[in-house]
Amino acid sequence: MSGSAFTTITPASGIPQTELMSILSSEDMLPGTSPSYQLCKTIYAYHPLGAKIVEVPIRLAMSQAREITVPGGPESQLVAAFRREWSCIGGRDVNGSDVSADNIILNVMATARMYGIASLVMGERGKTDTAAPVDWDSLAEADLYFNTLDPLNTAGSLVLDQDPQSPEFQKARSVRLGDRVYHPSRTVIVMNERPIYIEYTPSGFGYVGRSSYQRALFPLKTFLQTMITDQYVTLKVGLLIAKTKSPGSVVSNRVLQMFGFKRENLKAGVTGNVLGIGIDEEVESLNFQNLEGPAAMARDNALKDIAMAAGMPAKLLEEEEMIGGMAEGSEDAKRIAAFVDTVRDEMSPIYRFFDRVVMRRAWDEKFYKTIQAEDPDYRGVPYKTAFYRWMNSFEAKWPNLLEEPDSEKIKVEEVRFKSAVALVEVAAPLADPQNKANLLTWLADEVNSRRELFSSKLDIDLDAVKKYWEEQGELAKQQPLSNGEGSTKEPTAKPFGANT
Repeated sequence: MSGSAFTTITPASGIPQTELMSILSSEDMLPGTSPSYQLCKTIYAYHPLGAKIVEVPIRLAMSQAREITVPGGPESQLVAAFRREWSCIGGRDVNGSDVSADNIILNVMATARMYGIASLVMGERGKTDTAAPVDWDSLAEADLYFNTLDPLNTAGSLVLDQDPQSPEFQKARSVRLGDRVYHPSRTVIVMNERPIYIEYTPSGFGYVGRSSYQRALFPLKTFLQTMITDQYVTLKVGLLIAKTKSPGSVVSNRVLQMFGFKRENLKAGVTGNVLGIGIDEEVESLNFQNLEGPAAMARDNALKDIAMAAGMPAKLLEEEEMIGGMAEGSEDAKRIAAFVDTVRDEMSPIYRFFDRVVMRRAWDEKFYKTIQAEDPDYRGVPYKTAFYRWMNSFEAKWPNLLEEPDSEKIKVEEVRFKSAVALVEVAAPLADPQNKANLLTWLADEVNSRRELFSSKLDIDLDAVKKYWEEQGELAKQQPLSNGEGSTKEPTAKPFGANT
């Protein structure tokens, strides 16, 4: 052996090739490749960005609770009963925890984004007649269950008709699971993006929507390569290079032992030790100076390509703090808020389905009896009349994702409160005692709704207020005011609040 010697390191054989690694090693994985059902499942389960692409938009859209109002009835009791039923509509899971409608909605929407289509079916334990429509009148007593079906479960039933002259052209109607058909009133079918004519989706087993991974498949592969680069850098960053003189043309065992001894001392040396080397020898680490820029650029570009292909803001994948945050209305925050609004619109059909089911179960006849016992106005009203009145006035709105700072909220609430007071001051002198009492009660409701301004609740006794204004009116009639010339005239109305 003479001159410089090179050592070849061969990786150990027999390393198992996982399916995720096969994505990286596959030369057939090119831009435009459609992911299969199994590939979508593998990406979701094992790729570092798989679950994030699917779930982060949905979780962000559901991060705020909807604002529920039922102005057509005893609102506080109706909303409380609705929220209680909403939180446990799915029964209990294997851990004994309540399954809320939010959990079911998240599961359905995530499955649709994963494969391109998903279905929710509602059934009743002990009954197999799922082809019949839902009996809404008896739904409160039913032992319900909700199942989320992926495309493999419904393969063959949701292919979608491709005949342009058919009434069912590209429409998803009933769901068939094996030999059992579920009536449309028991199902909600969710597609990620709209179907395209004669464009078969392998992951959805039909001419349906597309997986969120379809356009992002190639950059997802690129991201895996950046991870392997990170691993190689981590393995090599501690490698030391020892530049030593060549042992010459004749190498004896003693010379080899000497060089081996030097390497062992170099390997074992730590901070605080002293290592001696020859004058012409040198020890240094690998130079990664030119690696940082290209590696970081490749990873950032891969994340941006994935986000662009998946149709979502890149900040959601990068998880970097936005300049100013969501509360300041920065450009990043505005884009994310607009994106979240579209996700909420996509979720509206399944929310409407659960709203109807939950109202039927929360506001049942047993609940209505408690309302009748507390509120005499409902004692002569039939249950169905009251229920449909409540259901028709039910409204659920998503709050704005761009929350204002507390200082700005207080300013807005202050302006609204002053406007309410000014309205009462103008209208009260022109009103009769009954409407004066109603105005004061309305003002109390406005005060109670301004939690940023008032911490405690203001209670108004409507009957006492009405009686007081009637007494004041009788007293004014009995004591006419003089106009200075011996004649009298009716007193002018006192400003609202003058006697308070």
